[in-house]
Amino acid sequence: MKNLNHSPSMPVLVSSDDESTCNHSSSDASISHDSNTNESTQSFHRSGSSVMFSDISNSKAVTERTAVAPHVGYKKVLVTGGAGFIGSNVAEYLLSRGDDVVIVDEINDYYDVNIKESNIKLLQESYPEEGRVTFYRGDICDEELMENIFKTDQPKWVCHMAARAGVRPSIQDPFVYIHSNIKGTTQLMELSHKYGVENFVFASSSSVYGGSKSTFFSEEENVDNPVSPYAASKKACELLAYTYHHLYQLNISGLRFFTVYGPRGRPDMAPFKFIDRVSRGVEMQQYGDGSSSRDYTYISDIVDGVVRTIDRRHKYELFNLGKGEGTSLKKFIGLVQKHVGKKAIIKVMPDQPGDVPYTCADVNKAYEYLGYKSKIPFEEGIRRTAEWYKTTYEKKEVQVCSEGQGCAPSMAATLVEGN
Repeated sequence: MKNLNHSPSMPVLVSSDDESTCNHSSSDASISHDSNTNESTQSFHRSGSSVMFSDISNSKAVTERTAVAPHVGYKKVLVTGGAGFIGSNVAEYLLSRGDDVVIVDEINDYYDVNIKESNIKLLQESYPEEGRVTFYRGDICDEELMENIFKTDQPKWVCHMAARAGVRPSIQDPFVYIHSNIKGTTQLMELSHKYGVENFVFASSSSVYGGSKSTFFSEEENVDNPVSPYAASKKACELLAYTYHHLYQLNISGLRFFTVYGPRGRPDMAPFKFIDRVSRGVEMQQYGDGSSSRDYTYISDIVDGVVRTIDRRHKYELFNLGKGEGTSLKKFIGLVQKHVGKKAIIKVMPDQPGDVPYTCADVNKAYEYLGYKSKIPFEEGIRRTAEWYKTTYEKKEVQVCSEGQGCAPSMAATLVEGN
């Protein structure tokens, strides 16, 4: 038995990838629990963390339609893709409130592996007690490995964030997306029903909305017309998820992320790339005329939504997790220039195949069922991300690489020790 004083699991948080790419240390946690409301509040101060947990404050404005009561006890959570941007931040939050995590990540080279290694190191050093962070380096499609994890570690909660990301690379090589996204997710659901998992939460994507003409993308929309293999793989996972719920009564929720950004973010995503290039005076590519728009969501808001979903065992639901308003590419670049303090050198490029002109989340369902509401305005998020970049990278020698999907520009061997 581990002698750990686990805090009750926090039922809600209040404080991007959209898995598709678009161009456009020690901790101090205090937790209070209200037994009358089943809600908790907490404040965090961590060095090296991407999520400013002091921003995550409790909101009791959960509507009457929230039919599923949150689970508030200790959890052991399997977090796939736990070395990645979203996965590592979710794992960090779960650990901070007293849960244990089992992380599986193959640490592939889609972007600089040093970033992922650094994320795992941060978690292990912050929570060194035996059993807090269990890490397996491996492929979720490895049947023997995954069977052994479920049998040995016995996680009863699954947060499946592992996936092959990116719209344009999926057009170039669709087969790896079928393998990682569809086969991997199916295998996890098969093991989850076999080993009695209580709740299965997985990452979908706003890319499933394809070329929708709606102003706000709603979960009620028909999404039968994906415009990239990546989007099609995510839609397939949503369909398979319903099948596993129907056949085995597996509690399962899919989360359609809208372009996630923030400190420790993926280097192939637009927010990091733009801040990086403007900071260094390197030419950046603008796809289209600047009118395209995305719903950019700050990482602490995404962590909020993911953990709310983990804590609520819905039978089968899909939720948008976004900010709920779009930002044009032109405005986005202007904000980066403002907070970096330099003028961008822009090369205008044609629109790219597979990209959609506009993404914006209708987050009403997530609010009604989860109590989710984003808190960080886009300009504030960009300010924080630019500040983090300056602290972490700006004074380092960097190697400029060409613009390219999956390329980790200026990231090789530039991590500040300990981050």
